Amino acid sequence: MRTFSKLLLLALSLGAPLAPFAREAATPMVAVGSQYDTTHVYVAPADVDRFVDSFLGTFGGQSTRQGIATVTPTPSSTSTQLLQTPVGTVSLFGFRTPVPHPFGLERTGYLVTDLDVAVKAARASGADVIVDIFPDPIGRDAVIQWPGGVNMQLYWHTTPPNYAAFQTVPENRVYVSAGRADAFVKSFLAFSHGKTVSDTKQAPGVEIGRPEGSYRRIRVESAFGKMTVLVTDGHLPYPYGHELTGYEVADLGDTLAKAKAHGAKVLVEPFTSEGRASAMVEFPGGYVAEIHASAAH
Repeated sequence: MRTFSKLLLLALSLGAPLAPFAREAATPMVAVGSQYDTTHVYVAPADVDRFVDSFLGTFGGQSTRQGIATVTPTPSSTSTQLLQTPVGTVSLFGFRTPVPHPFGLERTGYLVTDLDVAVKAARASGADVIVDIFPDPIGRDAVIQWPGGVNMQLYWHTTPPNYAAFQTVPENRVYVSAGRADAFVKSFLAFSHGKTVSDTKQAPGVEIGRPEGSYRRIRVESAFGKMTVLVTDGHLPYPYGHELTGYEVADLGDTLAKAKAHGAKVLVEPFTSEGRASAMVEFPGGYVAEIHASAAH
């Protein structure tokens, strides 16, 4: 402490900047774009084709050709394909073998410019690396965990992909406790170089299935895309908390009609809150999604 005090006094006397003492240097920017960020969906092999037909029938778009691969660092086998729609992308897995831990618990895959740099930046921002870097058939991956227990996969492709931008950017819907919400947001924003769009301390409870109460809702944006942080006490009626992603569409009624026509179930009928009309849908295989539109539609 005495040495630090002497250095501080010396810096003051010389007019030296105090930035090194006041804050840490920013982490590098590693995001590529929201169209390269995917929701990870795991379904039973028997449900893969039904899910593809339902999801694409609801939102439009196309699928890459299905392949069979090992996408984990330990032996396993899964079908794998990418479903690309104008409102969001899904990495779809149908494991033929038991899923190695902790795979299946990560919610998203984020493409980064350099995986080694990204993992170092995530650690510096407060994340834990729960699956260290490993190779896959088309690149490299790692799985990280943010304060609050939020798991995400980071990935890098040997051949850089080139995807069209979304018509509307989906939102990553993250449920965290009140005790870890600020730590999560601080860490993620430091990593993503993002910003807080809104922090509503008394958001309408109807948005989490509790119409008589309220909760805290934080919305953030970055080059990785949109994120809504739902801060709750965990007293959530089904299916809230099971959804990973919210998809913005032009016409909610029309989209729900397509979803039902293609085998999906509406779990929460449309409701309106603060300018947004929302519903919750379950696709074949059990994937739950929030779908929303401007309340004018």
